[in-house]
Amino acid sequence: MEFLLLLVVTLAISVAVATIVILFFRKPVDKIFARIIGEEISVAWRKFLTFALFVVGVSSGVNIYKLEQFIRPEGDLSTRPVLTAQYWGLEIYRTIIHTLGGLAWALLIFFIAALIAFVIVKRGEARQG
Repeated sequence: MEFLLLLVVTLAISVAVATIVILFFRKPVDKIFARIIGEEISVAWRKFLTFALFVVGVSSGVNIYKLEQFIRPEGDLSTRPVLTAQYWGLEIYRTIIHTLGGLAWALLIFFIAALIAFVIVKRGEARQG
């Protein structure tokens, strides 16, 4: 039961943090996609980026190793963590920080790629003009 509770709580926190970050960056991402690739296809790319950010956020925030400690064979109870208030606080903090860290790296890669694409688009426009 502890395993499922910890899984659900960390998953919910990761999804909530990812949702907040995605909503925060929605307008800048929309503007970047509209400028670089055009409005028609930018909606599809935004949806893909949103999906990718959710995957990165959840996979970064939910610590599989910690969850595996709860499903070890019954003979291994001495190493199984106890869900105290301190443990819950640490896991919640760790989930938030790891989710934010994963999303920060994903967004950094996106914005670097967007900057390179923007420079290429600007050069193309300068040559035409």
